Amino acid sequence: MSIAKLESYGLLQVAGEDARAFLHAQLTNDLENLPPGQARYAGWCSAKGRLLATFLVVPSAAGFLLQLSRDLVPSVVQRLAMFILRSKVKISDASDRWVQYGLWGPAAGGPLCVSQSGASTTVHIEPDRTLVFTPEPSSNHTSPNASFGDWDLAEVRAGRPRIVLATQDQFVPQMVNLELAGGVDFRKGCYPGQEIVARAQYRGTVKRRMVRLRGAALQPGQALYSDDAPGHVSGTVVNAAGDEALAVLPIAVIEAQVPIRAQPQAAALEVLPLPYAQ
Repeated sequence: MSIAKLESYGLLQVAGEDARAFLHAQLTNDLENLPPGQARYAGWCSAKGRLLATFLVVPSAAGFLLQLSRDLVPSVVQRLAMFILRSKVKISDASDRWVQYGLWGPAAGGPLCVSQSGASTTVHIEPDRTLVFTPEPSSNHTSPNASFGDWDLAEVRAGRPRIVLATQDQFVPQMVNLELAGGVDFRKGCYPGQEIVARAQYRGTVKRRMVRLRGAALQPGQALYSDDAPGHVSGTVVNAAGDEALAVLPIAVIEAQVPIRAQPQAAALEVLPLPYAQ
């Protein structure tokens, strides 16, 4: 079994008797009907429908744990707390109270199934990948033999966007395929930016989509270029690991198979398939 310590992820704790209703009203996915033993992906948008964060929402004994990029934790805690008003909700940075591990190996349970073992919480991500949140280093997980980069590469290949500080407030959910990755429910009630997100879905106004690329070491937020507009920025890297990346590009460029480059004169990047239909 391969084990990686996921130090680039943070955790928020959302507790209180109104925690579920509060999150349901803020996030892009349905939390009211989330079963106790099931996690769910979701986004949190600005009033303009741009993603401020992407989460894995995990039920816990004290309410919910929200996994997100660690560099977003301070700003998200502060901004999300502004919406509490009279709700009985407490939001805190739980990043230092939990150790997060990514494990490769067969595991029981369906997609996003959540289980408890003592004080630890396990989330079954894929047939061969599991997340473990534990309040202190466990004897089972103290010898990582893989890196966060390995886990990040698996997430890139799964086509799951992770908003970081460099990409915050840039994309509506559909631009990064969040609805295709199970992070948007178009039947639920209102949330910040919901009208814009719904309009983009039903009126076909999304002109950019996320693709998977290979061929260069890229960074989130990095500009990309296409041959149909020499010298002009055509796309933006969302996540990257090794020589692979997820990037948002104009649909017209994707469909025309226009070469994409990290720099105008650099070698063309290879466009690879994603595990879901676009």
